[in-house]
Amino acid sequence: MDPLVNALNTILSHEGRRKNECIITPASGLVGRVLRLIQSKGYIGEIEFIDDGRQGKFRVQLFGRINECEAVTPRFKTRVSEMEKWEKRFLPSRNLGLIILSTNKGVMDHVQAKEEHVGGVLLAYVY
Repeated sequence: MDPLVNALNTILSHEGRRKNECIITPASGLVGRVLRLIQSKGYIGEIEFIDDGRQGKFRVQLFGRINECEAVTPRFKTRVSEMEKWEKRFLPSRNLGLIILSTNKGVMDHVQAKEEHVGGVLLAYVY
């Protein structure tokens, strides 16, 4: 039902089977922004959009660097002051992994959200 949940589950299952790439369908704008953020942090490689005449697909190159990636459901609203609580809940230790948020300034990780002092809605976590 949720494209972000499906995308992250696909990535995690292909990483577990040590595949080099995976196809994520359906493609959506939110999934694309989350994948680009994960790519910028070095967890995944090249992302390619494939236009199949319907909703589209993403081809994602995998490096084998992801141990866990899941969408946060329900999507909790959070403030900067509450970020520590969510880090303790979802990440295994400090400075390891990232929590992805949707803010009014776009999709960003928890470190950037702290620097810009903005809260938002929790989308996913990766480590």
